[in-house]
Amino acid sequence: MTAVRRSRAARAPHRPWPMCRHCTGVALDMGSARTRAWVAGRGVILDVPTVTFPGAGAVYPIQRGSIVDTAGTARMLDRLLGHRLPRFTRPLVVVTAPVLDGYAYRNEARTAVEVLRPRSVLTVPSARAVALAAGADLTRPLLVIDIGAHLTELVLLVDGAVFDARRTALGTGDLDESTPAARIGEAVADMTTSMLRQDRTSLTVDALGRGPLLAGGGALRPEITCDLTRRLHAPLRAVPAPHTAAVRGAAKLLGVAHVHPSTAGTDPPEEHPH
Repeated sequence: MTAVRRSRAARAPHRPWPMCRHCTGVALDMGSARTRAWVAGRGVILDVPTVTFPGAGAVYPIQRGSIVDTAGTARMLDRLLGHRLPRFTRPLVVVTAPVLDGYAYRNEARTAVEVLRPRSVLTVPSARAVALAAGADLTRPLLVIDIGAHLTELVLLVDGAVFDARRTALGTGDLDESTPAARIGEAVADMTTSMLRQDRTSLTVDALGRGPLLAGGGALRPEITCDLTRRLHAPLRAVPAPHTAAVRGAAKLLGVAHVHPSTAGTDPPEEHPH
């Protein structure tokens, strides 16, 4: 597991949103198991397996938070969305990205999304998108636990920006008789303990006391939420419809008319591993 801490000065700068009232807006959340898309005026139109079929068999172009087949991802997006978007329009696209290793993901995602001929591609950390979907108070420290099919992230947001994060390559899709649900709870508890030990401020303690925000498909599993509550000794707050929270949060950003936090077209903030 790795971690990232971003100082207040290192946060991504704001830049004007390239607004066009007549442009189509698309929000994308591409996970290793499911890809979800939201289109302005239509809501969530896709919630499908992340898979492409270049030949006789199925290929999974995204694995555990990494785009391993950019061309395959582009083919998938073209197949799923190419015929659903109005002709002769160039959409504004917001893509969610994992926090750790997010720079590589963002670059590959922007390349794949070019198949949609976007006017602009903006990225948002999945944890921030989850917080926006939940309508969370971002003026206070916030812990977000996002449990996907093959990746779990623990992220500390301060003033809405990523301050610290941990991840484990384990999710609901890995659970079976040999890997019980308690494995996820144990991994999250270990990541939380590590974050607490390395935080020289009270931010993590404050966020934990406030209650972590829980999202992803794992938030729909009672055995996981009960185990996490017991291990963390903190109240968990599940986001409504937690499996679609990230794409709905990205969709909220499409409505911003003046400024938008984005790394598109700017140098990424430095990442400092502990």
